[in-house]
Amino acid sequence: MEEQYEPHRVEAEAQQYWEEQGTFRATEDPDRPPYYCLSMFPYPSGRLHMGHVRNYTIGDVISRFQRLRGYNVLQPMGWDAFGLPAENAAIANGVPPAKWTRQNIDYMRGQLKQLGLGYDWDREFATCDPDYYRWEQWLFTRLMEKGLVYRATSAVNWCPNDQTVLANEQVVEGCCWRCDTPVERREIPQWFLRITDYADELLDGLDDLPGWPEQVRTMQRNWIGRSEGAEVVFDLAGRDEPITVFTTRPDTLMGVTYMGLAPEHPLVAEVAARDPEVAAFVEECSHTGTSEAAVEAQEKRGLPLGLEAIHPLTGETIPVWVANFVLMTYGEGAVMAVPAHDPRDHAFAQRYDLPIRPVVAPAEGAAPDPAEAAFTEPGVLVEAGEFTGMTSEAAKEATIQRLEADGRGRRRTQYRLRDWGVSRQRYWGAPIPVIHCEDCGPQPVPEDQLPVRLPEDVTLTEPGSPLTRDEAFLAATCPSCGGAARRETDTFDTFMESSWYYARYTSADSDTAMVDQRAGYWLPVNQYIGGIEHAILHLLYARFFHKVLRDEGLVPGDEPFEHLLTQGMVLKDGAKMSKSKGNTVDPQSLVEGHGADTARLFMMFAAPPDQALEWSDEGVEGANRFLRRVWRAVRDFTEAGPVPPVPAEMPDDESRDLRRKVHETIAKVTGDMAERHTFNTAVAAVMELVNALYKYEAGEDAARRGVLGEALEAVVVMLSPVVPHITHTLWQALGHGEPVVDAAWPEVNESALARDTQTLAVQVNGKVRGELEVAADADQAAIEADALAEPNVARHLEGKTVKRVIVVPGKLVNVVAA
Repeated sequence: MEEQYEPHRVEAEAQQYWEEQGTFRATEDPDRPPYYCLSMFPYPSGRLHMGHVRNYTIGDVISRFQRLRGYNVLQPMGWDAFGLPAENAAIANGVPPAKWTRQNIDYMRGQLKQLGLGYDWDREFATCDPDYYRWEQWLFTRLMEKGLVYRATSAVNWCPNDQTVLANEQVVEGCCWRCDTPVERREIPQWFLRITDYADELLDGLDDLPGWPEQVRTMQRNWIGRSEGAEVVFDLAGRDEPITVFTTRPDTLMGVTYMGLAPEHPLVAEVAARDPEVAAFVEECSHTGTSEAAVEAQEKRGLPLGLEAIHPLTGETIPVWVANFVLMTYGEGAVMAVPAHDPRDHAFAQRYDLPIRPVVAPAEGAAPDPAEAAFTEPGVLVEAGEFTGMTSEAAKEATIQRLEADGRGRRRTQYRLRDWGVSRQRYWGAPIPVIHCEDCGPQPVPEDQLPVRLPEDVTLTEPGSPLTRDEAFLAATCPSCGGAARRETDTFDTFMESSWYYARYTSADSDTAMVDQRAGYWLPVNQYIGGIEHAILHLLYARFFHKVLRDEGLVPGDEPFEHLLTQGMVLKDGAKMSKSKGNTVDPQSLVEGHGADTARLFMMFAAPPDQALEWSDEGVEGANRFLRRVWRAVRDFTEAGPVPPVPAEMPDDESRDLRRKVHETIAKVTGDMAERHTFNTAVAAVMELVNALYKYEAGEDAARRGVLGEALEAVVVMLSPVVPHITHTLWQALGHGEPVVDAAWPEVNESALARDTQTLAVQVNGKVRGELEVAADADQAAIEADALAEPNVARHLEGKTVKRVIVVPGKLVNVVAA
């Protein structure tokens, strides 16, 4: 064993061994319990950042720990390779996105291997591989046949310069984030998946995920947004077609004073065709974002349409307005406005001097002045006709019954969740497998013609997708009539690729099925790790995909991920690391300077995995010093000879205390790793044990060396999930032929935990007043007597009467006195 710890040599040797032995290659073994640990795969941007290092180290620690406990572990890695950033980089660098992406993958793979992450690289894939997206296309065509896919026009954020749809977060102050061109709200044909068909199952299934953070489950519940209410029909004066609205507050129906329509509503388009002022307003609205947040933040504005609706219960006429705060995607694109009880309706009514009619008052106390604010809480109905005096809940039910009886409405469940629009008017994505025929309409590409390959030798030189100009790609034959047809040029939303990659890993080499029978062995994923920013969309889409795959008979169970860990951010100087702030730390420099084990140890020790981690150069140096300390302890021990067996009887009290400390540490670290995932406290416990080892002199005494040897072996195994390279070498130095990665996690020896005495805190009326050391087998009467005799306790009992003495075994004695 080398005298000095040289991390780069140690790490190169360990990684070479794992590579040559195929250590992390996972195969199905019915005789061993499986454990599938997965970290969210990265976008191949070119270089790892500290968030990557933390995320993947957490997953690797869990994987290695479970392997030591006897599980057959699968930990794969791949690349979320499609997306707009690759197109931007390709334009900036003048190279095809495919070439840029694959170069980045090669570099980042090398970085991940440098970190010593125990991945089964035989299962690696990139989502831009045709062998991967072929099966995504196949599933899409299956869903077309089952009616779970449809094409419809939808409002999108459109950049006229880049000729592409923008996500809501890519619209900055009404302009494209990339070219600063004003964004248009445009209606274009889009492909949708009917995720709403699974809304109830997605919502109710959250109750069956106790291994997920409650925060994430709450976020998904809110996003799905199931709400009970009523569909209400308002006739239009002088017209045959009515306006239908959905409301969660039918108890406020008697307070409606105007109707609001979305700018995209067909009635608004009809009026705009003859009214230039309305047309100009609609055009102005088309340049705002489509998100609820963007609509909510803008000033509430509108115009009267010259139409009147008829109240379904009173027959009163109500003016109809176009309003910029009404979304076409909510209900039918229309709202019944109750300004006395809705803040948006109130702001609009105030601006245009529309009536405000209170119909709900607090059960107790006074309502706010209707001219100042809306009262939004449930209460008791006032001046509401036949419903006056009812509570809001009673009035909701009575109103629905009256509407149903009159044929003017019905009970209805509404969801905030919308069907998933999967079309993107971009090049670098998986082609949507559809052929457009003028005679037959959209047709799914036949299975024997899949995959529809994305042309990769493409240099982006002008706005818009090059697929729209590629005649070789566009030309197709209709699979139904055999006539000339055109291929779909939209590509899939990249969430499509990330929604099922976890399942593909189980059978990554299959060329006959999207997922084969091996999924039944590995799924569900036992532990999934990733950022809280993916709590809604990615995780919701993956849950939806799993249910679809289940219904196709491809995967077992109802949910893809049994446990979810959302890791915290890495901060520096109190802020998230970013190039714009100039506070980044390059992981490559850290590994090259101190070694991968130092980086891993610091990441695991500095904070619990689900909380933010504050970067500290001193912390990194401290992690490196600790590793050198462990190296010296093993080196000094092994220089004196091999590890003797643990003696049957402890030679002295010091040895007995050390052995007890070892097994107490094993118990704590096991709990921290297996149940709580508090790796920071696990590492801290091992550090305390190492401190104890340095105080213990074994010399040449065989019995004491046996005690110290057991302690060092426990330290090395317990540290090995966190710092796998140094422990690989130290385990060999301690005389083991098999690698530490194949060792068994140490078991707690209950007899080693036995104590001759126990220390108890003594309280008087709940406040600690002393400490007591008694025999481990002392009975309650003896403990009570010793507690009352403790000098400081006796002093605090002077002049008082002892009412009761409560003994909590192994912990404390509480004296209740008056």
